[in-house]
Amino acid sequence: MTAKSETRDFLWFLARLGLFVFILRSFIISPFNIPSESMQPRLLIGDYLLVAKWPYGYSRYSLPFSVPLIPGRIFASTPERGDVVVFKAPPTQKNDYIKRVIGLPGDMIAVRGGTVYLNGAAVPKQKVADLVIPVTPNMIAAAAKEGAISPCYRPDFEEPAAGGGKQCRYPQFRETLPEVRDKQQKEIIVPAKNYNVLDLEYDPAKDDIDTILVPEGRLFVMGDNRDRSADSRFEAVDGGAVGLVPEENLVGKAVFSIFSTDGSANWLLPWTWISAARWSRIGEGF
Repeated sequence: MTAKSETRDFLWFLARLGLFVFILRSFIISPFNIPSESMQPRLLIGDYLLVAKWPYGYSRYSLPFSVPLIPGRIFASTPERGDVVVFKAPPTQKNDYIKRVIGLPGDMIAVRGGTVYLNGAAVPKQKVADLVIPVTPNMIAAAAKEGAISPCYRPDFEEPAAGGGKQCRYPQFRETLPEVRDKQQKEIIVPAKNYNVLDLEYDPAKDDIDTILVPEGRLFVMGDNRDRSADSRFEAVDGGAVGLVPEENLVGKAVFSIFSTDGSANWLLPWTWISAARWSRIGEGF
């Protein structure tokens, strides 16, 4: 085989590999990493997860770099309440955000005293055991970037850990979204969904929100860490809150965690990759 034919075969291999990766990431599944604490307790800084692309259909935002190859949205399907979704954040549609769907088109959403109201009824919220997590290097780095006074959000949430170092202790609650029945109210279409949330403090700007009617084609989303999430409770701002999210902006549905790191690894020291991994978080579903 000549050098010319070997080069041609190699380039053909790279082209096929690139096409395979493009199809895989655009239409089947794609990785996503967590850079913030807005989805605690389910997701921590340093978590990596897989996002399924097919559940809600496809738009330009399904494609890498939002290449405008798909007009509008095809094979469209609306998420269920409680789904954890990745989407392009309004108003610029440049950044990927991850939040939980709370309200669907036609729903009325309000927040009173930190309790979510869905179509006039309070979403049950029960106190459960505190969330206790160690302070990790990636938490410290995130706090420094934000100018926070503590990696635990407030110094009073920070305490000594039994094995040394520091840990964060957060008040944790279990929310339960109602089941969905058919029009005759006989058969359950979507079972009740429960998940844990953090409610760290009372802040009227976050915990008292007037009723919002979710229009057609939009979603009301919230972070599980209610005091550290810029979400649909607020007007969309570039790099901040997202307002009501267009369904067309959906990228995919969170499926399960594939890796998690505490941020202590040195990429030049391969053995630290193992010690930095949070193995117990790998494989967790949604």
